Amino acid sequence: MAELRYQVVEGWEKLPEGYKHLDCVGAGVDANDRVYVITRNDARVIVYERDGTFVTAWGEGVLTHTHCIRFGSDGAVYTVDDGDHTVRKFTPDGKPLMVLGTTGVASDTGYDPKIKDPHDRLASIKGGPPFNRPTGVVIAPNGDLYVTDGYGNARVHRFSADGKLIQSWGEPGTEPSQFNLPHDVWVAPDERVFVADRENDRIQIFGPTGRFLDQWTHVQRPTGLCVRDGLIYVSELWWIPGARSFRLGKIGKDMPGRVSVLDMSGKVLARFGYEGERTAPGSFIAPHGICADSHGDLYVSEVTNTFAASKGLVPVGSHTFQKFVKV
Repeated sequence: MAELRYQVVEGWEKLPEGYKHLDCVGAGVDANDRVYVITRNDARVIVYERDGTFVTAWGEGVLTHTHCIRFGSDGAVYTVDDGDHTVRKFTPDGKPLMVLGTTGVASDTGYDPKIKDPHDRLASIKGGPPFNRPTGVVIAPNGDLYVTDGYGNARVHRFSADGKLIQSWGEPGTEPSQFNLPHDVWVAPDERVFVADRENDRIQIFGPTGRFLDQWTHVQRPTGLCVRDGLIYVSELWWIPGARSFRLGKIGKDMPGRVSVLDMSGKVLARFGYEGERTAPGSFIAPHGICADSHGDLYVSEVTNTFAASKGLVPVGSHTFQKFVKV
């Protein structure tokens, strides 16, 4: 397959007056290519037509510190909220259907949120049951749910469609089947389970019951995954010099955020996202989630405020959500 190329669609999002999103944590598309964007500050789900026209919004007062949004084959919407340690299922218009986890109650994993250094905070994790600050969810073709439990745990949990825990696997570490911040998960049509092992700078690949198959180490701090039409889309977070990767050690050079497009064997077909200025349209500041629609258009969400603006690395109000089309 020839190398793919993408360009940003400037001005795509028609954000309603009075709305803001300093952080966008993810997006998903329904069967009609409507785009559901989940935001963190003023936590809600914002729905757009494919052309960026605003449709509706919901989730205010229910969602807290959001992290991911996904669709089931039945059109149901699933959200991950690491603020209240839950995975929730909604109708497309926001009516609640199911809650996994106990609202506001974290499982005992040894995680110490009072540790200031993010690397050392993750190193405090010993592992445990669901959930302690979960990060991602995906619905497998057979209806099972896979959840990455990442910020306060180091495991992948598998549930039945009705919310019963089937199994869990993983522990802190850098060896196969070990994790340091499992940040997202996707199940491909061939039943392979892809896990974005963020702070280990790799994607781990498992069978449907958690048997380790392979790992890809040619990615950088992967945050989001999407598998569609034979392609794997990966959002990859900025490494700032002086930060520490569990697998690579201390980072010695600036490594800007980017998007990689891979084939199903892991071959890189495209990489893009840095045009010389992080705040320029088409560049990335803090890529956090990614999804593709039926046309192959990409939607990339960024946690710009949490990761960069709050630390003075970019101006407050810099871009947090962008659409890209193939050229």
